[in-house]
Amino acid sequence: MAVTRLKRKAKRNKVKSKVRQETIQRLNTKPVIKSVDVEQIKEEFAKGSKTAKAKKEAKAEKED
Repeated sequence: MAVTRLKRKAKRNKVKSKVRQETIQRLNTKPVIKSVDVEQIKEEFAKGSKTAKAKKEAKAEKED
């Protein structure tokens, strides 16, 4: 008896396993931890909130 190979199914199985391995690798990667300056971030937020308030006030004055 001759054996026939299901080439499409074999290819599909290989692709499935490859995708599964890639997703596992992607999910297991850890980001590079950088040193973070907390004080600088707080200053940036403070600056951002001041400009946002100024924009809202300017917009309210234009509408009146």
